[in-house]
Amino acid sequence: MSINVGDRIPTVNLFHMTEDGPAQISTNDIFGGKKVAFFVVPGAFTPTCSAAHLPGFVNNADALKAKGVDSIVCVSVNDPFVMAAWGEAQNVGDKVALYADPGDFTKAVGMELDLGVAGLGVRSNRYSMIVDDGTVTVLNNEGGPDFEVSSAEALLEQL
Repeated sequence: MSINVGDRIPTVNLFHMTEDGPAQISTNDIFGGKKVAFFVVPGAFTPTCSAAHLPGFVNNADALKAKGVDSIVCVSVNDPFVMAAWGEAQNVGDKVALYADPGDFTKAVGMELDLGVAGLGVRSNRYSMIVDDGTVTVLNNEGGPDFEVSSAEALLEQL
C-alpha cells in the first residue's frame, strides 16, 4: 500500500555524501520539525530527472522557501556517490539536499517501480510531497516514471 496524505513518514536511513564520505541520516532528522518539499525520481542522470525534475526544484528553491518550506529534498534509488556526482553535474549547490535510498524508504512507502525492462531494476515511482513535521500534507504521485504532476511548480501552487 502506498503512502497517502495524512500518513507519517516511516523511520528509515537514507545516505548522503559528507566530507568524510558516505553517511547515514534518519528520515526523522530530515523531516522532524520542518516543512519539506520532497520529491523522488526514478534515477539520477536519467533524461527527465536531469532535464526537468531536479532543475525545476533548483530554479524554484527561493520561491518554495518564500512559501514556508524549510528544506528541499530529493531521493533516488541510487548510491550516495552517484547522487553527489549528479548534484555537482546539475549545479545544485545547497538548494536541494540529495539523498540515496538503497530501497528501504521506497519499500516502506510502497512506491516501488520495476524498471527491469529498461535495465534499471527496481526503482521508485516519481512523486512529490509536502511533509510537515513528518506528516504528508500534499502528495503528487505520478504512479510511474512519467512527469506530469510532481513538479516544483505544482507544489508551489499547492502551498
